[in-house]
Amino acid sequence: MYDFDMVVIGSGPSGRRAAVQSAKIGKSVLVVEKGRRVGGVSVHTGTIPSKTLRETVLNLSGWRERGFYGRSYRVKQDIGAEDLLIRLHKTLDHEVEVLEHQFSRNAVKTARGEARFVSPHEIEVTAEDGERRTISAAHVLIACGTRPFRPDYVPFNGTNVFDSDEIIELPRLPRSLTVIGAGVIGVEYATIFSALDVAVTLIEPRTSFLDFLDRELIEEFVHELRDRNVALRLGSAVTSIELGTSGPVSRLANGRTVATDMLLFAAGRVGATDRLNLASAGIETDHRGRITVDPKTLQSSVPHIYAAGDVIGFPSLASTSMEQGRLAACHAFGLEPPPPPEFFPYGIYSVPEISTVGMTEEEVAKRGIPYECGIARFRETSRGHIMGLNAGMMKMIFSTKSRRLLGVHILGEGATELIHIGQAVLNLKGTIDYFIENTFNYPTLAEAYKIAGLDAWNRMTRV
Repeated sequence: MYDFDMVVIGSGPSGRRAAVQSAKIGKSVLVVEKGRRVGGVSVHTGTIPSKTLRETVLNLSGWRERGFYGRSYRVKQDIGAEDLLIRLHKTLDHEVEVLEHQFSRNAVKTARGEARFVSPHEIEVTAEDGERRTISAAHVLIACGTRPFRPDYVPFNGTNVFDSDEIIELPRLPRSLTVIGAGVIGVEYATIFSALDVAVTLIEPRTSFLDFLDRELIEEFVHELRDRNVALRLGSAVTSIELGTSGPVSRLANGRTVATDMLLFAAGRVGATDRLNLASAGIETDHRGRITVDPKTLQSSVPHIYAAGDVIGFPSLASTSMEQGRLAACHAFGLEPPPPPEFFPYGIYSVPEISTVGMTEEEVAKRGIPYECGIARFRETSRGHIMGLNAGMMKMIFSTKSRRLLGVHILGEGATELIHIGQAVLNLKGTIDYFIENTFNYPTLAEAYKIAGLDAWNRMTRV
């Protein structure tokens, strides 16, 4: 009756996982990708490029060794934009090859072109050469992702004013950089360029940033940023941006100005849905182009049309997007996957890394749960000293009544790897006893779990 059992629009994390899951249960699948290569935003302008850029910067700058050899230490003295791009392109080529092979061995067909709904079950695909064809699908997954928000007052030019997709291909390294928007993307790029000794000014109209994180962790992070001479301009919005003779000049509502060599505008993203003709499918979007779905099934307002990934909004993580795509495919074809775990980790690939799982101290206090916290500093561990770490911390929160772990919050080297121990204990409803009684490899940063556990245990009132 239909050309395909499942048509997936977009080949990012949620799209690829839905396509492969559908194919593995014997369904016919077509992935429509408007980019020249599969992978979506995640592979080409988002997750993989930004993390590759980060790793390249940390390696070439000698950032990880400066605790021993001083702030002036560098592995490569003169780092240029071309140095950053060499590793980036190699990584992207590998990611695309892996994905193409995955599609091939699972008999997932791909079509390069722009998708547009003709009716709820019909999609028109326009190729780059203008050729059009209409295909029908029993089920559709919209996984088109997002694109940077580009307001009219920002003079984007690809030379010294960039959005967050363009910044990975910057033509040269700036001497100074303004970053507008202290969300996850803005903070990541601000700290990555700071590690290259670029003078960075971070502007955010709100008086705080990354508000979903534990406040104590953010306070520590802000201290590190200021210690590295990252200028924070919080609590005042940008009213205008002008291109001066030496670079962009940002004027703030409080009367201050910020003049730098380059500017990155990273204040939000919008769903890339405006060209999908969703009205023909009976689907509406919010003011940011995002699609509302049932969080359990990932169904849109039209039952056979699903949406997953960044296009449905928070948490907009590659890890959760993958799982959303799989769950959507399972639901479409009548499979009942096990319920998702209660807690999943959140990682921010700033310099230093931030990762968190479970409740923050503010959330625990708001719920009225009796609790105690334990803190471990990475410099207290032998591995931290060996690595030359002067900063980095782990915070653990426990219920004093049930002794259960409630949350883990990490700032520092390897945070996004270390967090999984806390995630496992949280989802298995473990207690403080696990960390006190367990043996960890020595020397490791993971010892911080035992140090923080003992710190919390020592603070608990025992009758």
